Amino acid sequence: MLKALLSSINEIQSSSTDQVKRLLNWLNNKEPQKLSVIMEGLALKHRPTFNNNYLSPALNANYIAMASPDSPKSPTQKYFLTQFGKDAING
Repeated sequence: MLKALLSSINEIQSSSTDQVKRLLNWLNNKEPQKLSVIMEGLALKHRPTFNNNYLSPALNANYIAMASPDSPKSPTQKYFLTQFGKDAING
């Protein structure tokens, strides 16, 4: 467990995951948020770039999760920071 946590912390600190780190820091201590709210909070406008550089890597690493995983493309979908994501940023 500790080894996995240290590995995730090293991964989140690498230069290739700066966007994911920024997303996790923004989501920290927030209720689940809609995609549009997250993008606005991060001052991002280009959805494909957001999906490729921020959202997908964070979801794939289990740092964030969907509030309604059974309907991933729902317009009311919200995202939240998982305990794994909280542990990764709070060290």
